[in-house]
Amino acid sequence: MDNNANEIIRKNRRQFIQQGIQIAAVTGITGVAMFGCKGKEEGEDKEVSPPEDLMQEHGLLNRVLLIYDHCKSSLLSKQAFDVAVILNSANIIRTFVEDYHEKQEENYLFPRFKKANQLTDLVDTLLQQHRAGRNITDQITQITKQATRTDAENQKLIDLLTAFNAMYRPHEAREDTVLFPAFRKIVSQHEYDSLGEEFENNVHKLFGEGGFEMMVNKVAALEKQLGIYELAQFTPK
Repeated sequence: MDNNANEIIRKNRRQFIQQGIQIAAVTGITGVAMFGCKGKEEGEDKEVSPPEDLMQEHGLLNRVLLIYDHCKSSLLSKQAFDVAVILNSANIIRTFVEDYHEKQEENYLFPRFKKANQLTDLVDTLLQQHRAGRNITDQITQITKQATRTDAENQKLIDLLTAFNAMYRPHEAREDTVLFPAFRKIVSQHEYDSLGEEFENNVHKLFGEGGFEMMVNKVAALEKQLGIYELAQFTPK
């Protein structure tokens, strides 16, 4: 190969590299990524962090609170509906929220805040509200298991649904905006990552693969039964 040909090749190579660097600077692509190296395969699932996992479960809880709101309104207006919807909702609250979600918080988050001497007053209040919520769920379940109810029992049910929702909306909001963001600061990166895996393993042990999705589908079925599943109906006219 003559000298002229070699010079052309070198010139073309320099132009290719220079153009590549310019593209990388504009698009934010690193040199390694530009030449085809990737850290994760496309479509590979990312690990869900512990707070993100708990916040997703709060979304499910919020949908049950909406069911409680709707049923309470029906009780107040004396509109007929299947009270078994409340019982089935309370069963979801008991099995998934109280016996799983809250136990995750009580076993993994609360002790670490206590050990770090951080947000201890908040943790005490949250724990007290967990206990109060379980007491309310016990009473809701007891009343809705009955074939018939007196007016006094219906009023008691209204009061219980009101108390449950009034407590849990600020409860979960405080966890989402204060407790969960602070959690990352009191544990190491390794511990943080390990807890994410442990949370996922726990839900699989209790509810099987796709346990969260199964619970979401159960809630959706209750929403459809009440006619409150379609999101568009909540848009102001």
